[in-house]
Order: sequence, then structure tokens, then C-alpha cells
Amino acid sequence: IVVTDKRSPRDGRFIESIGTYNPHTQPETVDLKMDRAAYWLGNGAQPSEGVVRILRRANLVDEKGKAVPYTPAAEAAA
Repeated sequence: IVVTDKRSPRDGRFIESIGTYNPHTQPETVDLKMDRAAYWLGNGAQPSEGVVRILRRANLVDEKGKAVPYTPAAEAAA
């Protein structure tokens, strides 16, 4: 899962790697830098539909795909 400029090609340069997703494991594994994902969403990043599904499971976006306020304490308590 990477942050990239929308003008960059799909497999081109990226700004930052914020996580990984592996659908082939049972259960599927997601390793996400929650603070960095929240930072980029707060700065107006627009995730793809697939990433929105992953972020929704991490409670970083709501049902409409809008960013939800993130607090590190909530992650530690979960």
C-alpha cells in the first residue's frame, strides 16, 4: 500500500509505503502504518476502492470513504 502522485504511473515512483496486504494467507494479512495512513488522509489523499476497503476495516474511513479522526490511544486499546 503506497502513497503516490495521481500523475505517476501505477507501477511508477511512489512517495511513501504505508503498509502491505497479502490476500493469499489465511486469514489475509494487513500490515498498516496507521499514523501515516491517517496523516495522508488528513492531507487530502484519495485512496483507491480496494484501499478504502482495507482502511474501513482499520476504522480510518467511514462507510462513505471519508477520513475518520485517528487517535493512537485507540489503536493501543484495541
